[in-house]
Amino acid sequence: MKKIIIAMVMTVAFAVSVQAAEMKIGYVDMNKALNESEKGKKAVGLLEEMVKSRQTEINKKGDELKALDEEIAKQSSILNPDAIKDKREQRETLMRDYQRMIKDSQSEVQKKQSDFMESIINELREVVAQMGKDEGFTVIFEKAQSGILFIVPETDITEKLIKKFNSMK
Repeated sequence: MKKIIIAMVMTVAFAVSVQAAEMKIGYVDMNKALNESEKGKKAVGLLEEMVKSRQTEINKKGDELKALDEEIAKQSSILNPDAIKDKREQRETLMRDYQRMIKDSQSEVQKKQSDFMESIINELREVVAQMGKDEGFTVIFEKAQSGILFIVPETDITEKLIKKFNSMK
């Protein structure tokens, strides 16, 4: 009876090892693919332009605020209390506008970044799925979210993904 059980265990172990040998495993670093793909680089460029544009507007508003502060400091000794109060109210309004402009700009850039990333990642995932089918992969993991602590570097197909993604029109 022991010999039969041992034979069955060895047969199962052999079958599992043969099946595992036929598996084709790969992984992709989606962050790298996102940042190094042409679409990813283009998105980063567009975001940088957007930030520069917004920063110019914010800097103008900041300069207005600074000029008003200087005006208040210079004229505070010669202005009557009502005029000083008006200038300070004007400054508070300008400060709220300035802070709102910064917050709105940050929100807009974050939303645009999120939209770009989501769109590109979805396209990358479609390419990964197609690569998996075309090249006979059993499984393709995402490096950052897989929980894998070690995997042989030869199974990294990120560069292949980037090339394939960039070649798509």
